Amino acid sequence: MVTFGKTLRQKQIQEWQGYYVDYKLLKRKVKRYVEQIEVSAENPENVMKDFSRILDKQIEKIVLFLMEQQGELARRLSGLGEQHDSLIQEADGIKASELLEAYRNVANDLLRLLFFVEMNAIALRKILKKFDKRFGYQFTNYYVKTRANHPYSQLRQVFKHVGISAVVGTISRNIADLQDLHGCYISIYDQPGLLPLDPVIKSIKAAVDRLMDSTDFLHYLGKHAFIIPDELSSSSEDHVADDRYHFLSLLLNLANTFLYMVNTYIIVPTADNYSMNLGAAATVCGVIIGSMAVAQVFSSVYFSAWSNKSYVKPLLFSTIVLLIGNTLYALAFDLNSIYVLLVGRLFCGLGSARAINRRYISDCVPRNLRMKASAAFVCASALGMACGPALACLLQTNFKMFKLTFNEVTLPGWVMAFAWLLYLFWLWIFFQEPSNENKENKSTAQQTMRSENIFIENSVAQPLILSLEETQEDEDREFDVSEEAAEESRKPVTSLMSAYKLLTPSVKVQLFIYFMLKYAMEILLAESSVVTTYYFIWSSSKVAIFLACLGLTVLPVNIFVGSYLSNILEERQVLLASEVMVCLGILFSFNVTNPYSIPQYVCSALVTFVSAEVLEGVNLSLLSRVMSSRLSKGTYNGGLLSTEAGTLARVIADGTITLAGYWGMSRLLNITLLPSLAICICSIIGTCFTYNSLY
Repeated sequence: MVTFGKTLRQKQIQEWQGYYVDYKLLKRKVKRYVEQIEVSAENPENVMKDFSRILDKQIEKIVLFLMEQQGELARRLSGLGEQHDSLIQEADGIKASELLEAYRNVANDLLRLLFFVEMNAIALRKILKKFDKRFGYQFTNYYVKTRANHPYSQLRQVFKHVGISAVVGTISRNIADLQDLHGCYISIYDQPGLLPLDPVIKSIKAAVDRLMDSTDFLHYLGKHAFIIPDELSSSSEDHVADDRYHFLSLLLNLANTFLYMVNTYIIVPTADNYSMNLGAAATVCGVIIGSMAVAQVFSSVYFSAWSNKSYVKPLLFSTIVLLIGNTLYALAFDLNSIYVLLVGRLFCGLGSARAINRRYISDCVPRNLRMKASAAFVCASALGMACGPALACLLQTNFKMFKLTFNEVTLPGWVMAFAWLLYLFWLWIFFQEPSNENKENKSTAQQTMRSENIFIENSVAQPLILSLEETQEDEDREFDVSEEAAEESRKPVTSLMSAYKLLTPSVKVQLFIYFMLKYAMEILLAESSVVTTYYFIWSSSKVAIFLACLGLTVLPVNIFVGSYLSNILEERQVLLASEVMVCLGILFSFNVTNPYSIPQYVCSALVTFVSAEVLEGVNLSLLSRVMSSRLSKGTYNGGLLSTEAGTLARVIADGTITLAGYWGMSRLLNITLLPSLAICICSIIGTCFTYNSLY
């Protein structure tokens, strides 16, 4: 495997010293601007213009050097192309091997150039974030918007590596031709899937993928899984992921996600009937549905911690607990016990393995497949959400067997218990536990990469400064050390409080938005059976069809947003517009007319649900970019934080439904919608205050 190792990186940094972003000089400039503004000696607008000019010069230096190196690579490739043409006529195997090696040398030099671009891109992102943090207003938004979209943009050369793709194509095509020993002359353009298996091409492709910020549907959907990437990963880490990857295990992991979502929503259409059959009020359905979410608040933490050591053991434990929980849920009818019913749902929540599902994709799927696996995770969740109510619609029967009752309220428990039993056997037989040795290798690779990042940043930061600036080294040392110490820290957080401290105000607002949309969706879904039965006398099958239709909108809506809307509008604009639409949907849901009509309920529910789905996708896409990379690993990761925020929202929403039942069925709808509206308005206000802070 051809890798761009630590020694080569150090050598390159020394050779190309003067062409990297002068990171230390830029930090010193930021400090001076802060001091000048504090004494009111400088206008903030002048500061922005002056810093923009300095960044323009830095980027121009990078781009001119990049063009020079690309020209050199193009010249070498042109010469090799002439040799390639003559070689085809001679059919000399020895010369073919020499030419192949020459192309590999060019590819290695291209890899060095890609590393150069990547390090400068990271340095620019860091200094822009540092400027925003120190000043409290968004320079990044101004600079990127004015530079990146300009027809003569040089910033685009750094972040979009314009021109490098053509060089990659030339190298790939020629290596593929030289490796074609049978003379079939199949072009990579005729068969796009036919790519050379040469290791250096794989390394180049991985580097290009890291630089590319794609906005297609696959990448948009994949970000919904909220698997936060590190800013820079090593080839050794990717190699460890390749060793740990097992396709069938990934399928079983996704099957767990699908079944759990089915398990969550299959009882929604019949929960009110079940509670009344056991002598409780219909609104107790909120407690029945919410008890699963209550347990999930705790299960997410211990499963996330358990996944540090193993994957198959917690998955087996989760399946067994879910099997027991669904069996208790089904038996509660014959035992005539609401307590057995609630215990069964608590067990189902204790078996929630979504933290493991995310963690497995993050740790055991290679980088080139991780986005696809993340998108599959989201699709499995969406399909499970739609299939749950649809399956409940089919379970409309009533019979007894072995003194056990099988009807519309107990069959969801029996069906899911059987499904988890089958899954348990498949998991036991086919799931392959990643070895502990590979886990240790990955940890070593991460530590090695961490030390390399520190070395690189320190090396890049060595500026070619004037002697006058060197005299201020001691004065600025404390500032530099404290800043670098914060950036060098890459260790996983060890507590929820530590994770919370890493959240910026804008990220906290986005987590609150996630809380709001989950609260609104849970109010809508959990009370749907009670509301429709009271106002429209709908049967359980009609409620199930209604919920299934809502669930089926998830993927089409995300396709529209990911493929079209996100390419013409900023995600911040879509975020704010979606919040307003959720607010309008909630407002339209209030019962202010007599009688309350089906079109009003269905239309308002559709607007609320679809807008919340759009909001969830855009919000998590933004969060996956701006949340600290320290939250990409460990027990208390970003996925756990988002899961806890959403689960807490569901718990409070379900509790609200049950409490509102004390005021009577006629007031249930309006009482439950009031907190939802208040929270939504608060989230809109928070978004307006932090609008410019959103990526």
